[in-house]
Amino acid sequence: MLAIRLDEKLSSRLDALAQKTGRTKTWFARKAIETYIDDMEDAALAAAAYEEYLLDGGASFPLDDVRRGLGLED
Repeated sequence: MLAIRLDEKLSSRLDALAQKTGRTKTWFARKAIETYIDDMEDAALAAAAYEEYLLDGGASFPLDDVRRGLGLED
């Protein structure tokens, strides 16, 4: 369970969007958080890979290692 307070402008925008689309405010809040977390996880993976790259003296990464680190294995 999560409770958040929104300023009036953001709350009004969310209300309007929910009414226009027939979705709930909760649905939009959940999707926004999911998207944000996905982006932050991707950024953290990229930062960790870059840090490892620098620690290795700038040696290039094998493509398979990068794909595995990003969860893109076939």
